[in-house]
Amino acid sequence: MSYHDFISFVRREFVRPEGHIPLHEPRFLGNERKYILDALDSNFVSSVGAYVGRFEEMCSAYTGSPYAVATMNGTSALHVALLIAGVKPGEEVITQPLTFVATANAIAYTGASPAFVDISGNTMGMCPQKLEEFLHKNAEKRADGAWYNRYTGARFAAVLPMHTFGHPVEIEKIAGICNQYKIPLVEDAAESMGSLYLKKHTGTFGLLGILSFNGNKILTTGGGGMILTADEEIALRAKHITTTGKVPHPWEFFHDVTAYNYRLINLSAALGCAQIEQIETFVAAKRRLAQKYKDFFSSWKDIQFVTEPENSRSNYWLNTLIMPSKEERDHFLQFTNEQGVMTRPAWTLMNHLPMYRNCFCGNLEVAENLAERIVNIPSSVIPSYVQNQ
Repeated sequence: MSYHDFISFVRREFVRPEGHIPLHEPRFLGNERKYILDALDSNFVSSVGAYVGRFEEMCSAYTGSPYAVATMNGTSALHVALLIAGVKPGEEVITQPLTFVATANAIAYTGASPAFVDISGNTMGMCPQKLEEFLHKNAEKRADGAWYNRYTGARFAAVLPMHTFGHPVEIEKIAGICNQYKIPLVEDAAESMGSLYLKKHTGTFGLLGILSFNGNKILTTGGGGMILTADEEIALRAKHITTTGKVPHPWEFFHDVTAYNYRLINLSAALGCAQIEQIETFVAAKRRLAQKYKDFFSSWKDIQFVTEPENSRSNYWLNTLIMPSKEERDHFLQFTNEQGVMTRPAWTLMNHLPMYRNCFCGNLEVAENLAERIVNIPSSVIPSYVQNQ
């Protein structure tokens, strides 16, 4: 088997014998046009419109979260979730170094700093064992009952794992550690719409969770996000501060808190309603592609295809390879992209970025090792896979 065989395989499965094959493109196979035109005809195209509430209800029903609050993107959802969890300037939020920059940026928006804990080789997300070791070594309980970083003096305000490439972390174990230390758990489930851990949807294990519906996600609203919570008071507060803190009134404009213009617009929500009607079909199609990749790479001795962790159902948002070395990764990236098949490396680790380089870190040996060898390969929903469901 050679890299040429991989190119041929991808072109055959995606039914594109020539031209560019992107990493992940959206699919509009249902009522998208119908609902968007309906929203246009209603004249409610901004954040006031029937589709916004409808999309929230559909996300609530699908994920099993009692409450869902729609926002303009996943980053804004995460920013607000952290604020509601009680994160304040000068504090630290424990997260993972292998993630998209929005995870760390949302922490920075609150005035807090990320503190990085290593990932698991099985999930590519936060490792519960490393989290427990990190807290045992670095956390001290003070008179106020909160846990502080004994070296920086900052309060540990939240724990923020991210379900990498759609693969669930061992979130129940992480939740248990958070309960033990009484540190709020906020889940970054931006990439894992449709993913389950112990038959429960990601983003529903903590105090709050968030989803993202960016254009490259399994379900898209163009740009959009969702805050998930089981707490009605939290949901009401989230909706209030994502809607500029405006106190409801038939005509007066009175705002009782410094807040944000983060509410999802009706046009985007209309798109989301059509997309979520197809979510299980999309997940099934992506899982079918993942199985094809798994079979294809089963005979490759030096390349590992990443499969869903134990006790999980993954949406396989981005199919992932672990290459034998950084050099081989770079060779694969160059060859495939030159052939018109888009592949990409993992994000630069957050602790390597200039704005987060001096943040507090545990031992990050697994993240450092994997980040140099990860490759994402084409992962879009293939229309023929949907039609054959």
